[in-house]
Amino acid sequence: MSQRSDETATATAPVVLVILDGWGLGRDDAGNAVLAARTPVMDRLWRAYPHASLRCSGEDVGLPPGQMGNSEVGHLNLGAGFVVYQWLTRLDHAIADGSFAENPTLTAAIETVKQRGGTLHLMGLISDGGVHSHVRHLEALLRLAAAEGCPRVAVHAFTDGRDTAPTSGLATIARLQATMAEIGAGRIATVAGRYYAMDRDHRWERTARAYEAIVRGEGERAASATAAIQSAYDAEITDEFIPPTVIAADGEAPATLHAGDAIIFFNFRADRARQLTEALVSPDFSGFARGAPVAEVTVVTMSRYEEGLPVAVAFPSTDVVTPLARVVSDAGLLQLHVAETEKYAHVTFFFNGGREDPFPGEERALIPSPRVATYDLQPEMSAPGVTDAVLAGIASGRFAFVIVNFANGDMVGHTGDFAAAVRAIETVDRCLGEIVEATFAANGVALITADHGNAEEMIDPATGQPMTAHTTNPVPLLLVAPETSPLRHATLRDDGRLSAIAPTVLGLLGLPAPSEMTESSLIAGPGNAPA
Repeated sequence: MSQRSDETATATAPVVLVILDGWGLGRDDAGNAVLAARTPVMDRLWRAYPHASLRCSGEDVGLPPGQMGNSEVGHLNLGAGFVVYQWLTRLDHAIADGSFAENPTLTAAIETVKQRGGTLHLMGLISDGGVHSHVRHLEALLRLAAAEGCPRVAVHAFTDGRDTAPTSGLATIARLQATMAEIGAGRIATVAGRYYAMDRDHRWERTARAYEAIVRGEGERAASATAAIQSAYDAEITDEFIPPTVIAADGEAPATLHAGDAIIFFNFRADRARQLTEALVSPDFSGFARGAPVAEVTVVTMSRYEEGLPVAVAFPSTDVVTPLARVVSDAGLLQLHVAETEKYAHVTFFFNGGREDPFPGEERALIPSPRVATYDLQPEMSAPGVTDAVLAGIASGRFAFVIVNFANGDMVGHTGDFAAAVRAIETVDRCLGEIVEATFAANGVALITADHGNAEEMIDPATGQPMTAHTTNPVPLLLVAPETSPLRHATLRDDGRLSAIAPTVLGLLGLPAPSEMTESSLIAGPGNAPA
């Protein structure tokens, strides 16, 4: 392919898609770390180049109205070219229409427990954040177990505090206990912060502590879930970091895992559920000194967490068949996907429509995330290494398409540390400048956006407390092209959403969008240079 039409880059010039994770467009108030940061690069680009905003929450990304977006949903939509119906909405609909209660995988697990006289273990994030799970899905499982006459139900509750307020766990536990009292079934067997139970960066020492509490009843002890959480709060430990705690009153045996039991892991998002699931079921597990897994345990996951795990899947994925990466690959073009560990799955698995393996011609660069307890301790994260990988890829002249994710705005935003979030944004701004410069040197085009907001809203306006969750704010969109490019003064649509990115990139590459991509390009016209 040689010179393309006036809305495309040349064959040798890269199209670079830059994802500024957690960088939203918010109000100009005291909690906006994006506006508080010194961002000379973004300020200059916003003034000088075509820009707009993209919707990235609620129905625009296949979530319920008003539901904040997240990285999985965002990247899935970015690569799909159409609005992807999300797990939260899909499961809510299944509960509403009754198909959830008739799901054969769920009912088979319950029937197995009844026949064996075992315990049904319900495990997952008790959150109303809707990012990895939702507490109403757990409540539906409890009601199903009660309706089916399941004799014993144990809940292993992972507290959030990251996609929800930092100390919302106590109220969520109260809600859960009220539901169990109402239906007359269930007990809370363990409580653990997601920092331990849902690690995704191979910090196996964290996973091990959650595993030991769930499987063997080993760890800290409390007489009730309420007492466990309140004790953590008294020690100034928020929900995310509550140590794995076994719940058993005096003289009461903990609800540990035994042969004949079944586990239903009700998280629907895969990335933070994989490690604990692997520890529970993998015969050749080596993450920590686990020993042999408990025999004759049925394990069900709400969605498919990973190929090859010996589990039953309640709701099989509806993968995106022709994501952007496949179209680029089928055209015989090379592409590079770059991120640090925390967001690597997002620019690969999720962006590629739920596919683990790279497409032909797709290369990947994984930069290890820093091994710190929380990222406010190192707000720069691995952004310099991510940038170096992108610069090397552009300089090679091999790649027609490059996607890069900068995790800082989101991961540091989740800590609730405003000053650290400011440093994170400033780091990303510097890195963005280097990438734009390299893209111009290669006569390429940069498309800059985000998957969702976070750092632009660090203080809850209702409470004045630190806000660690994502937002429903729109995100920036910039088209940055060299002065000689016909795209330099292009006109961008002002009604766009994340799923329009894929056909836009394909247009820049001179490739037709497949019929599955129902969104239109965000480039409304070539625009006119100023007189």
